[in-house]
Amino acid sequence: MLGKLGLAGAVGVCCCLAGIGVIAYVAPVVAGGLALVLVGLVLVARGLLSGVLSAFGMDGMF
Repeated sequence: MLGKLGLAGAVGVCCCLAGIGVIAYVAPVVAGGLALVLVGLVLVARGLLSGVLSAFGMDGMF
């Protein structure tokens, strides 16, 4: 995981998980919705990135 994300990316993932954990402690339904939004954003970013990379001829990276 650290090889692909780097230290800053791993810390960012930990902060996101800790934030969702704090929200889940107070409001579990809101935390579930927030987690779905974050997963959706990651999937959209992955799709955009793979589209841009394929436009430059770098298919198969993601």
